[in-house]
Amino acid sequence: MSSTSGGWINLLIVWGIASAVGFVSMAALMLVGDWSVMQALFAAAVIFLGLGIILSVLFLNPLPGPQVPGSAGKKVVAADRKPAAVKPVANPAPAVAPAPAAAPAAAEPVPAAAKPKKAAPTPATAPAPAAAPAGTQGPGKRPAALSAARDNRPDDLKRIKGIGPKLEKLCNSLGFYHFDQIAAWSDEEIAWVDQNLEGFKGRVVRDTWVAQAKELAREG
Repeated sequence: MSSTSGGWINLLIVWGIASAVGFVSMAALMLVGDWSVMQALFAAAVIFLGLGIILSVLFLNPLPGPQVPGSAGKKVVAADRKPAAVKPVANPAPAVAPAPAAAPAAAEPVPAAAKPKKAAPTPATAPAPAAAPAGTQGPGKRPAALSAARDNRPDDLKRIKGIGPKLEKLCNSLGFYHFDQIAAWSDEEIAWVDQNLEGFKGRVVRDTWVAQAKELAREG
């Protein structure tokens, strides 16, 4: 029997098995699974096609064809042949060396910009005495004042009874930031401050600021 007829017989056997399995599956689904005819037929078709393709791939691959007698010996003889020796070329022409590239012109050094010298740190100094604000006048002597609080840490002047936030800002604007400043006021300086507290005149004497400031300065 020729290889072609054998292939057709194998093909019929494979798809016959697939159809038999599909038919048995259809009958089992209708009897056991209580499927309808259409449902069982669809499932049987899927099983038939899937099984047929799988069996065809596994069992219907073409076998290698028959070898011609004596071909194996020819291949061995061909493999035993040695490659022909390559004849050397007589007096090969020397390769022309490439011309050396011209060296790049040396770039002129650019003078480095002179680095600016760092300014020496200014030593910390005590706040300068504040100048008398415009509009301050009256009897007495103006006390020594500061342009800013020492170390930028003013005392809480609101601890003095009679000084609220607004009056504390007014004292700071006049250059008074610390308890020891108020504690050192003389009678003349008290009179000057009392006269120049806009809207709060007379509060220094009435609320005894100096005595309270001395106590607070001792407490630190």
